[in-house]
Amino acid sequence: MPDLLPLLGSALVLGLLGGGHCLGMCGGLMGALTLAIPPEQRSRRLRLLLAYNLGRIFSYASAGLLLGLAGWAVARSPAALGLRVVAALLLIAMGLYLAGWWSGLTRIEALGRGLWRHIQPVASRLLPVSSLPRALLLGALWGWLPCGLVYSTLLWAASQGNAGYSAALMLAFGLGTWPVLLATGLAAERVNALLRRRSVRVAGGVLVMLFGVWTLPGPHQHWLMGH
Repeated sequence: MPDLLPLLGSALVLGLLGGGHCLGMCGGLMGALTLAIPPEQRSRRLRLLLAYNLGRIFSYASAGLLLGLAGWAVARSPAALGLRVVAALLLIAMGLYLAGWWSGLTRIEALGRGLWRHIQPVASRLLPVSSLPRALLLGALWGWLPCGLVYSTLLWAASQGNAGYSAALMLAFGLGTWPVLLATGLAAERVNALLRRRSVRVAGGVLVMLFGVWTLPGPHQHWLMGH
């Protein structure tokens, strides 16, 4: 557990710093879901928004568990090293994207579009939302929306070689994305404006890139530990 705590903190920060990307990918959807709440349900808006996001985070954790099982299966094989290198490179790409220096990360979102074409019609049939279970299910489907940020974090989580750790890391990552998307759904602008600031995005991007460098296997890890 002591080894897991720093990783959980990192996953939480990744989700929070990725808030700008979440606004681009999910902000419009979050607004649409809010507008889709029937007038007689408006007094329950906060509970419905929480249910949306709880379902979404459940999907992240489930994906972390599934891919984490694959990471666990290869944990003691040469493939584990390759998985960790790819995860580190994706984290560096994520940092470049968050800082606004390179947007190549978005290209891997095409990997999930085929699956989303099958999920989207099912999600559409759940609108308008009229109950908490319906909102929870809709959020769970929403969690499979193609997202380069999620894919990068998912691969990093899977590279830990422990399915339980992977699920926990994706859960922490999802919780990190909550403030921005919840604020968007409630039409709160202060958090959104803060995370859209150039200085905040650059600082966050640099931190994520440093974490990617740390994730890369090599002697530099021992040097960093010593300092």
